[in-house]
Parts: sequence; structure tokens; C-alpha cells
Amino acid sequence: MQPSINVENVTLVARSPGLSADSIEIAVTLPTFRRPEQVLETIRSVAAQRTRRPFALIVMENDAERHAGADAAAPLFENDTVAGLLIIAEERGNCSAYNAGWSTALDQFPNLKYVQVIDDDELAEPDWLETMVATAERLSADIVGAPQVPVFPNASDQRWADHPVFAPPYRTTGLVDALYSSGNLLVSRPVLDAMERPFLEPAFNFMGGGDSDFLSRAARKGFKLGWCAEAPVLETIPARRLEGDWIRARSLRNGVISTLVEKRRRADAPLGAMRVAAKSLALLAAAPLRGMIRFIRTGSASVGIYPLYVALGRVMAEFGYANEQYRQPEKN
Repeated sequence: MQPSINVENVTLVARSPGLSADSIEIAVTLPTFRRPEQVLETIRSVAAQRTRRPFALIVMENDAERHAGADAAAPLFENDTVAGLLIIAEERGNCSAYNAGWSTALDQFPNLKYVQVIDDDELAEPDWLETMVATAERLSADIVGAPQVPVFPNASDQRWADHPVFAPPYRTTGLVDALYSSGNLLVSRPVLDAMERPFLEPAFNFMGGGDSDFLSRAARKGFKLGWCAEAPVLETIPARRLEGDWIRARSLRNGVISTLVEKRRRADAPLGAMRVAAKSLALLAAAPLRGMIRFIRTGSASVGIYPLYVALGRVMAEFGYANEQYRQPEKN
């Protein structure tokens, strides 16, 4: 009889027959939503990792109704192509999927040391896992982020690689003050044990930003953050994401998230909300000059206008604006 999953709103679909739960030290968590072909490629890239560290893959299907990703992935677990678990995260939303995967890892693997994250539009190189963990050990970092290298539809689209929407926040390996994305991330067990649950705030489910908020809270608790430039994943960028309205919406969303995360950080501080609003207005006032400097440096109007969109997003968040790009996945 297979062990059950003792996590709320999680259903076990498949468990690889050869999985030895007590031996697992690293759980690679992979959320998927309506990308059955892509998730198979991601799974195969994880299965091909070169490491002696015992790890398992947890795929979190986040479409409980259609479950196309789970249907496609199930045979890979059932025939032991990959060691791990295939689950359905019943509650829709990006944050809920992550919470389901991380909670399942803690529930199923008593000797867990790390949770590693990859998305279903990303591919890992063979030394990805080993490099991330080795970097965490070398830096004595509790959380390590790494680049998501964009793979564009056409060679001519490579000019977008340095746009702030796609570019990584750091270029070199080392300890850092902040991380912003869970798309390529390693989280140590002590962080998961210390953080409040749910790990990612469900209010960010369809907007994004739950990862940025989680990482901000972890840093405030004193956990050390690091960056590993040598462990990129390749992220497939559909043509839709190079259209002007998508870039604009993502830029505004980044501003909204910045305000919401900062408001949560300053919630108990004297005049915290006023200080966040004042900062947003100051950034809006400075945005034209900052944008002009970026335009002169890069020659890109899209890069130049980015600070203005972010600042507008920050101000719009003060009036309740929330750009939930994930609410309509076909437009994302």
C-alpha cells in the first residue's frame, strides 16, 4: 500500500515504485499548468542530472479539472524514469502550487535538506542541481537563486535579453541582499521549518510576487541569500511575451508587487504605509530622468520607459490596482 499524502488540498496521482523516501535529501519541485509537452521536457532534464546527492522530483499539477500535465507525466513516474511524486494541487494559483509541493516534500521526506525549484517552461542543464547545492554550501547561504536565461522564438529577438523584464538581477556568484523570483531557486530545510505557512501568500496567486514576498520575509528573519551564476535554466519565451502590451503589463505588475511587498514589510513600522507611498511618488518623479539615462545607454525605448511603468504600477497599487496576469493563462 502506497503512503498517503498528509497535506491539505493535495491528491497523490503517482509515486515511482523505486522511491526510497528516507534516503531523499533534495526535492525538486515543478509546478505545471496546461503545458503537457513542455513539462515532459522539463522532467527529462531533471531526470538527467549528474549528481550523487539523492533527490526526488515532485510535479504539482495545478489544473485539477483538465490535468493534462499530470496525464502526460504519469507514465514517467510509474515506470521509474524519474524518482518522485506526481500530485494535484487542488487549489488554483501559482502560490498554492508551490505551497503544495513544498509541504509535500516536508511530509514525505524525513531527511530532506533542500527544496529546489524549476518551472514547467524551463530546462535544467545536467549539472544544475549539483552546482546549486555546492554553491549554497560554499557560500553558507540558506537560499540560492540562479539565472533564468530566456530562449526567444527567433534569433533576432535576442535583443530583448537585456530588458529588465528578462534580465537576471545579478551577473556574478556571491552573497546578495535580495532575491526576487522562485523560477530557479534552492531553499534549505531550516528556512522551511522557520517560515510561517502557507509559505507563499495566496493573495499573490494570480498576480505573481508571492515568491518575492517570501524571499523578503526570509531575509528579514536573518537567512542568508546567495546567487549562483553558474546554474542557469533555459526559459522558453513565447512570442506573446514580446508584444508591447505584455511587456507593459509585466512592467506595471512589477511595480504593483514592489509596493505590496514593501507594505507587508513595513506593516508594523511607524508611518509605514505613508513611507511606502512617499517612496512611490518619489520614484514616479524620478522616472523620466532615469528612463532617459537608460534610453541613452541602451538605445531601446522599451528599456527607457521601464522605470516609468514600474513607478506607475507602484502608485496604482496604492489605489487597489492589481494586474493578475496569471488569471488568464492563455494571455500570459
